[in-house]
Amino acid sequence: MKKTAFLFPGQGSQSVGMGEEFYREYDVVREIFDMTEEISRVNISKLCFKGPMEDLTMTVNLQPAVTAVNLACLAAIAKENVEFHYCAGHSLGEYSALSAAGVHSKEDAGRLVFKRGELMHREATRNPGAMHAIVGLPMDAVAELVSEVQKDGIVSVANHNTELQIVITGAPRSVEKVSSLAVEKGAKSVPLKVSGAWHSELIKGAEEEFKAFLDITSFSAPQKSILFNVTADPSEDPGEIKEIMGRQLCSPVRWYDTINKLMDENVEVFVEVGPGRVLAGLLKKILPGDYPAKVYNVANMKQLEKFLKES
Repeated sequence: MKKTAFLFPGQGSQSVGMGEEFYREYDVVREIFDMTEEISRVNISKLCFKGPMEDLTMTVNLQPAVTAVNLACLAAIAKENVEFHYCAGHSLGEYSALSAAGVHSKEDAGRLVFKRGELMHREATRNPGAMHAIVGLPMDAVAELVSEVQKDGIVSVANHNTELQIVITGAPRSVEKVSSLAVEKGAKSVPLKVSGAWHSELIKGAEEEFKAFLDITSFSAPQKSILFNVTADPSEDPGEIKEIMGRQLCSPVRWYDTINKLMDENVEVFVEVGPGRVLAGLLKKILPGDYPAKVYNVANMKQLEKFLKES
């Protein structure tokens, strides 16, 4: 059987209507939505299926909503007994990957992301921030600009998404400054529609409280190999995994390194399990033209059927 990796998207992959087909089709999916609504006290199914997008995008709603849809897509695939060998999730998506790997239950995934969303929203309200995608410069060049501007204000790398797509995060003025320096060097800068400076020091106030919440959550050793955002490496130890997830909130997402690791493992099938095509888009930029891999999205019945037929 071909080596397969399941990849779970995070914030930025949402759209109105996500998850609705699977919700109509599968009892297990309806159970996931009911469970998420009970935990969050938010009408997640209505938000996912009808919007409005503005409410869906608020981080307190979005984190449980995207996680519910990721887990719904995973449940639809699991119905067909499809095997996978590796998994990873982009930022918020990492909690869906932990669930897929058997580290924690679906319920705990829901509880963790709801708490995470609440804390991140609180810190973003206290410390407004910005995020920009810098396109066209390698990591070391962006890191150099960031450390230059860091002397005067809070700014850091949030995501290393592809070789030449790096997201920066921090105080609006500092983020603008790094952006303009990057543009001078020939890069493109794209402001992101986000409600906070994720993966930055500006949300550091959430870290201790979130770590305490992780501590009271039951983690098991993974049954599948899961690669982590913070390290771009796997870990088998539940205690170490909790520690990594505690750091994840304010650390860069090493997505480019993660995909390169999966290529080193000769993964041939990549499946984006969840809404949107963000991760599939990044894969197209990362995978070399001659690398023998198939990339699938599974977010609706048609995509699921295509994946099952071809895999």
